[in-house]
Formats: sequence, structure tokens, C-alpha cells
Amino acid sequence: MISYRAAVPADLDRVTAWVVSEPVGWIPADRYLAELGENMYRPEWTWIAEDGDRVVGRALWWGPGNSSYPVALDCLDVDPAVGDRTAVAAELIGAALAGFTQPVQYAIKVAGGWRADPVASAAVEWRRAAAHAAGLTLEVERLQFAWAPADGVPSATAALRFAEASDEAFLAVFGRIAEGSLDAQTRANLAAKGVDATAREEMGFYLGAPGKREWWRIAYTPEGEVAGMAIPSATPYNVNVGYLGVVPEFRGRGYVDEILAEITRIHAANGEVLVTATTDMGNAPMVAAFERAGYRNTEIRINLSQP
Repeated sequence: MISYRAAVPADLDRVTAWVVSEPVGWIPADRYLAELGENMYRPEWTWIAEDGDRVVGRALWWGPGNSSYPVALDCLDVDPAVGDRTAVAAELIGAALAGFTQPVQYAIKVAGGWRADPVASAAVEWRRAAAHAAGLTLEVERLQFAWAPADGVPSATAALRFAEASDEAFLAVFGRIAEGSLDAQTRANLAAKGVDATAREEMGFYLGAPGKREWWRIAYTPEGEVAGMAIPSATPYNVNVGYLGVVPEFRGRGYVDEILAEITRIHAANGEVLVTATTDMGNAPMVAAFERAGYRNTEIRINLSQP
């Protein structure tokens, strides 16, 4: 009979011996142990499925080093020998979620074109089915992009002027950009919480991210009107594009390219050699902007969360 529980330190040798053979993103032992030392993986966030004394499944949940709860399931795998991998994985996810105090999403990481690859497609499908069975039924497919200096540093133009501003000014622009947004998470937050709460939550997230507040810029037209904003940011791993947007009355004028270019220039001026970015696959204008700016699609992330 298979049982499910959080790991304890004595389990870590068995946890780190695990190797995922399918073409999906997974966490190898060296990364797990390094980030365990930084408190981003923890035994109590590491869940295992056991058949007797044999580990037959593992779920590695990740969170910031200073967080009291995990924010994402990074790696999920079940031994094919158990038979119904989906059922075991669903129980493993459900057991962990029952012990967490906040909602947690699962990101399946896979290469582009995965639907045309039978092996990659099968690897995604049983994991997706398990997540759905455990209640993570809200699904958004996101594209991961990367930029390096060899891709070209964009030149500044006179189309927009960029300047630092107060938190109050940025909060107002967060609210304006949220209106009519094509981002799935922003749209869901607007429907559930309204504009003000959505703006405060999004701004709070970026204030708490590892990026520096002094990087932030509001974009102005030559006439001095607010056109949008640029929020260069960072994760524990890389600097990233963070957040950018154009206010509704100035959309469709190409300003998104200028704002993305400003973020890229800020990171390039700081000597960064890699800038990452993500956007929903359904956000066609933003996808096109990244492609025009020389950002390369490196990965697809299928994000699954509770409605």
C-alpha cells in the first residue's frame, strides 16, 4: 500500500538519488541540495510516496528563502512501475496541498513544440491529469524568453521619456494598466478583487522581489502624459523583465517596444549577461514584442493552479 508524507532529513539521500528520464523540467540533486542550503527547498516541502520502504514518487515544492510557505511545485515524478502514475501523483499533490496554508501552483516545464513530440506529450499529460485531479484545474500556458547582449542592445529614441517616480505614482499606473490587460492572472484578480486590490497586490509582489526599486521607471509621452511603466526586476536566479505595460489610451502605438527596450537597456547597463521574461501564450501582442526585441523563446511553462 502506498503512503504519502513530508520528508525528514533522513530521507534526503533517497530523494536526491531520483532521476527523471522524461523530457520535462526537473530538479537534479546538486540544485536541490544547493537551494536546500538557501532554504528554498525544505524537507517539510518535499513530499514522497512510499511503497513499503521504497520511494515511488516525489514532489519538490519551492519557495523564497524567507517564506513561511512554498509557492510552486517544481518537480513531480512517479515510478512507472506503480502502474497508475496519475493516481499516485494526484494523491501526492493532494496530501501536500492539505498541509500548506496558502495556494500553490504547479509549473510543468517543457520545450516548445511538445505537443508534436509523443514522448514529451505523454510526460505532460499524466502530470496535468494528476494536477487536475488534485484540484489544480486553472491552466495557463506561458512562454519563457531570454535575452543576451549578443541579441543586441536597443538604442534609446525620443518616442518616450523615462523617469523615476513615487510609489503612489506607480500604484496609479499599475491600476490603469490592469484595465483591459491580456494577462490571465491579472484578469482573474480583477474579476475577484477589483482594480485597487489588484494594483496593490501586483506592486507589492515587485517591491518584494529581489530586483531594485531604483530601476523602476514611468514612461511619458513627449507631451508629458503618462504612457505606461517599466519595472525591471529579478528572481533568485536571474534578472528579468518583470512588469511592463501601456495605459489603455496609448495602446496600439508601438509604445510597448519602447518600454521593453528601456528595461533591456537598464539591465544591459548594469552588465547583465542574461535577462529572462515570461508572458502568457495567449497574450499575442506581448509575445510579438519580445520577438521583435530579440528575446528568444527557451521554454514553455504550463501553470496549473486552484481556481
